[in-house]
Amino acid sequence: MGGRPSSPLDKRQQKQLRGQVDTLLRNFLPCYRGQLAASVLWQISQELGPQEPAGCQLLHSKKLPRVREHRGPLTLLQGHPPQWQPIFCVLRGDGRLEWFSHREEYENGDHPLESTPLTGYTVLTSQSEYLRLLDALCPDSSGDHTQEEPDLLLETPVQFPLFLQHPFRRHLCLSAATGKMQQAWSLALQGGIRLRGTVLRRSQAPAARAFLDAIRLYRQQRGHFGDDDATLGSDAEVLTAVLMRQLLPELRSQTLPGLRESGRARAWSWTKLLDAVHAAVLAGASAGLRAFQPEKDELLVALERTIRPDVEQMLQLQARVAGRLQAEVQGPLESCLHRKVDMQLPRVTQTLLSTLEAELTVVQTLLTQGMDRLSRHLRRSSSGARLRKEVYSFGEMPWDPELMQTCYHEAEQSRGRLGQLTAPFGFFGTQSLVFGAQDLAQQLMADAVATFLQLADQYLTTALDCDQAAQQLEKVGGRVLKKFRSDSGSARRKFIHGWLLCIFLPFVLSQLEPSCKAELPEFEGEVLAMGSPALTIEGIYEDVVRGVLLQRINQELKKALGASNVSCTLDDCSEAPWDQAGADVVTEAQRGTCSKQPGSGTKVQPLCPLPPPGTFQS
Repeated sequence: MGGRPSSPLDKRQQKQLRGQVDTLLRNFLPCYRGQLAASVLWQISQELGPQEPAGCQLLHSKKLPRVREHRGPLTLLQGHPPQWQPIFCVLRGDGRLEWFSHREEYENGDHPLESTPLTGYTVLTSQSEYLRLLDALCPDSSGDHTQEEPDLLLETPVQFPLFLQHPFRRHLCLSAATGKMQQAWSLALQGGIRLRGTVLRRSQAPAARAFLDAIRLYRQQRGHFGDDDATLGSDAEVLTAVLMRQLLPELRSQTLPGLRESGRARAWSWTKLLDAVHAAVLAGASAGLRAFQPEKDELLVALERTIRPDVEQMLQLQARVAGRLQAEVQGPLESCLHRKVDMQLPRVTQTLLSTLEAELTVVQTLLTQGMDRLSRHLRRSSSGARLRKEVYSFGEMPWDPELMQTCYHEAEQSRGRLGQLTAPFGFFGTQSLVFGAQDLAQQLMADAVATFLQLADQYLTTALDCDQAAQQLEKVGGRVLKKFRSDSGSARRKFIHGWLLCIFLPFVLSQLEPSCKAELPEFEGEVLAMGSPALTIEGIYEDVVRGVLLQRINQELKKALGASNVSCTLDDCSEAPWDQAGADVVTEAQRGTCSKQPGSGTKVQPLCPLPPPGTFQS
């Protein structure tokens, strides 16, 4: 795969990449089919098992996921030779960055010059930091840049830069006109990157869960134990990242020696080659998954039809084999946990817990301040238009990047500490973990805002004067905070529970791989006789290991949280019906919460113009 990196890939290179993508799909899709079957069995077993009481008290906001659209003029380093050129940039609500030659092209609805999804990018606002990164891309470079062309604009000082760096794609070098614009764009871009990156982890669809499990198993079969940030993005983007990691050593050895540029210009050319390879792999992976979609749809229907009648028999067999298998692996498993996990588990748990507590404390503070502002406004102002504006601003809080950054910063601060604690276990997914914590903060804020607006709209009537209305909002705020504290507590446990599994389960499996895997053929016959792809001896073995590890995790969570019961599962926070919340409002109103004039059986006119019903609905 030689050739000049500044040139498009030739036909031979494109054919070679298509063959490698086909090989990837040929090896991956059997894992995916198996995990789809396992996910259907799991889903049916959940339906038939004892139903947990509804755990979430807040109304679930339906507005996520999105980012606030951001647009404005920037300059972009582009062309041959590279030059800073003015453009008009637009960050779409789905996390895609577009740019135009002029604002008028955007306003006229013209197609952008270019666009790119922000999956996998990192924003840098320091030019020196970005140049150090370029130096590290080609470590065989001498590091002496004195021989480079004197007009190389990569080294020209930029006052307010925005560097978008990607491990497998070309870099985007942007510049803002002021520091304020730079900050606003940096926050907006980070929101788009996070939105694109967590699409699979946010999804509740069984197919998404099956895909992520299949990726993990596919990589484990090739000796890669441990989570990392390869699972950021859509299914096609994740497959592309997996293959790019496999191709990178070969690309380096075959291509870097032939690059004619030197120093940072050489690294710049290297990113262009990677971008061309990435684009070809992504196109192939997308096409392959689209071709598989009809088969997947038919497979899910067939699995539902065949598994449901035999589900009890399958679960009994699963439990029976798991019990016998656990007796065989219990000794090595307990020894592994005692020697290599028990010392670090409390530290990792406490770090995750303190991170979430700090983040969610900020969320609660912002939520309280926002509700208080609305109550104060009702007392001080008679402007209905101003109230509607305040309500709109309150409703937009979860998507205000500057406001929410105060929460997100708490998670960012823990990245280094978490990386140090988890790297010995082969976990390098701290970016995914931080994104997950930030998503959790945004979701809880959105749920709390939606709940407050819904309750406020039901509480406020034209029978209330301004002071009475403000008092009702304060009562609503108190209820919302109580619900928020309840939901944030259960969400915190669920988050820590899930990520501790991500950190430690692959490591424990890797440690047991040489010895315990040799015992599996002894148990395989009975499972194969069942004749269902939903049950495999490898899956049962992993469930056994997971179960023992979960006991350790639950014990540690119980100590860390000081709770009497932390037997939460990864799916213990089902959505509560909103009807009950509405019933609470009616009951409280019937008890006399909504004040009326003494002795009057009819509504009185308010002393200040309250907005009509629906104003507080988001």
